[in-house]
Amino acid sequence: MRPTLDSDLLRTFVAIAEAGNFTRAAEQAGRTQSAVSMQMKKLEELVGDSLFERGSRGVALTRRGGELIVNARRIVSLLDETAASMAAAPLGGPVRIGIPEEYGHAILSRALGAFSKRHTKVEVTVRYAHSEAQIAALAAGELDLCVVFEWQDPSGGEVLMHDPTVWVTSNLHHMHEERPVPIALYNRAGWCKDFAIKSLEQRGLAYRVAYTSDTNGGLKLAVTSGLAIAPISRSNIPADCRELTSADGFGDIDSSNVVMHRNPNASGEAIDGMQEAIREAFVNR
Repeated sequence: MRPTLDSDLLRTFVAIAEAGNFTRAAEQAGRTQSAVSMQMKKLEELVGDSLFERGSRGVALTRRGGELIVNARRIVSLLDETAASMAAAPLGGPVRIGIPEEYGHAILSRALGAFSKRHTKVEVTVRYAHSEAQIAALAAGELDLCVVFEWQDPSGGEVLMHDPTVWVTSNLHHMHEERPVPIALYNRAGWCKDFAIKSLEQRGLAYRVAYTSDTNGGLKLAVTSGLAIAPISRSNIPADCRELTSADGFGDIDSSNVVMHRNPNASGEAIDGMQEAIREAFVNR
């Protein structure tokens, strides 16, 4: 029969290991040294081996103690996190987010999953739109947080990652080899004219617009179906597709940063929590 390890014994074990001394650990725990010693004797009996070596300057972990301390710290940390989560008052209220469509699944789903486990009563509204529209909505007070692409001067927002836009082709269809090369573009003229088309013209590449779309998903469809090449952020290149590099006669279209902005009039713990969840999702992508 496997021994059952009491969490209180593990907590005391971790305290002794970190203090390096039974007396200091007992003082920190508000117990007598004899009580702490009895706890460790019980834990050693359960484990079936000694956990500490005693010396003139205190105690050190034995080999068995070193094996146990890793999991003991993890268990104590998890218990503390759980207790803190249960003690915290649940957050409520709305949080309104704007984010590029391409980060909806890979990033936002992770952020929402982490956030909703902690704050089940928060009402979250998500808006997918291009960056100019998101910034305008934030300024109008329609959003609390927005994540946008910025490819010009820094705006003062929080840079979450560097994600340049590149030309992407299908590995199956090789549409980049055709001349004029068929391209898929957003049906918004500004960025496409200033960056995507300009990058082709600077390299002397003849092109024809074969497809336009409102969404990033539409551009991906044009590439994967073999209809055209398309400008797509490097982190969002579809499966069975690849970036067209300078070796192919192409290169980066822009030097985009992904930046998070917060409405200066938006306050509250729910918004703070969502901002942190989005930040963590980008860090751990």
